[in-house]
Amino acid sequence: MKQQRRPRYLSYLLRLWRTSDGTKQVWRASLESPLTGERRGFPGLPELFAFLRAQITNEETMEKEERDAIDD
Repeated sequence: MKQQRRPRYLSYLLRLWRTSDGTKQVWRASLESPLTGERRGFPGLPELFAFLRAQITNEETMEKEERDAIDD
């Protein structure tokens, strides 16, 4: 089975805007992949940061697993 090669970088178009949640002003965000056009919305900055953290963690984990498989 041929392994799919992952990019060495991730890129997104980031959009940020302020809006009201009824009681206070909050930041909303969206990310769009220039490669696929997929857009993902986030209700706040913590969710945006969690998504980005997961993207990086997943890449690092997958790369480590690939290196370990080659070493075995």
